[in-house]
Amino acid sequence: MTIRDVAVIGAGTMGNGIAHLFALHDHPLTLVDSDSAALRRGMEAIERNLGRQVAKESITAEERAAALGRIATAGDLDAAHAADLVVEAIVEDEEVKADVFRTLDAIVQPQGILASNTSSISITRLGAATSRPDQTIGMHFMNPVPVMKLVEVIRGYETSDETHGAVVALAESLGKTPVTVNDYPGFVSNRVLMPMINEAIFCVMEGVAEPAAIDTVMKLGMSHPMGPLTLADFIGLDVCLAILEVLQGGLGDPKYRPCPLLRQMVAAGRLGRKAGRGFFEYAERG
Repeated sequence: MTIRDVAVIGAGTMGNGIAHLFALHDHPLTLVDSDSAALRRGMEAIERNLGRQVAKESITAEERAAALGRIATAGDLDAAHAADLVVEAIVEDEEVKADVFRTLDAIVQPQGILASNTSSISITRLGAATSRPDQTIGMHFMNPVPVMKLVEVIRGYETSDETHGAVVALAESLGKTPVTVNDYPGFVSNRVLMPMINEAIFCVMEGVAEPAAIDTVMKLGMSHPMGPLTLADFIGLDVCLAILEVLQGGLGDPKYRPCPLLRQMVAAGRLGRKAGRGFFEYAERG
């Protein structure tokens, strides 16, 4: 199975990063978002980040121009009809994702693979919303996509060996390290990471230490490159909350109960870097 033409659904942080990566590796692609302002911001981010790579001399100006030339934009899912692979990178909400998968199933050519960048939601259930569960798979990229090496490749219950093999080979061709995991809530990355972040938030709520102190302990004592609260701000506190809710609901274990402080901060709009404030304050959003 050859994967060449790609469609990326969602032009947010993850979507534009995924589009950036594919375009830089010679894949013609369509970046799709129904929000024209989000689509514009996504393309601006791609242009800016490719420019940074030119400044660092990791790519040439010619490679930047060629990558940008491979990207088309669209406001409607119909634009994904000819894609060999569709990567969905929208809000972490199962009902919304399943609806998009149902729509894509009716649009995308029969041999096309449907992939989700979900960080926690069941690939099996997303596949069940389509007539092609054997061609449905998870491709969980890490943020920032052009930099981070890992791609969690999640096999749903019906995902075929052919689909899995094609996606693993594709990830390797993008310079990534694919790691195959089975379809359990949170997979591996977030099943391990989110309880740590949640516990750090409990430490703040209970007055154990200030956020900067907690992060310093984890950086200097545990050799983490980034403290858990800075990382939570980077991921987005709303995303952290959504993942914890999936873990608690899917595994039924109270140890995944989201910290009440996390719920309060999300309700108050303190979502992290993208909002300009979370556990820390930021000079600008994003």
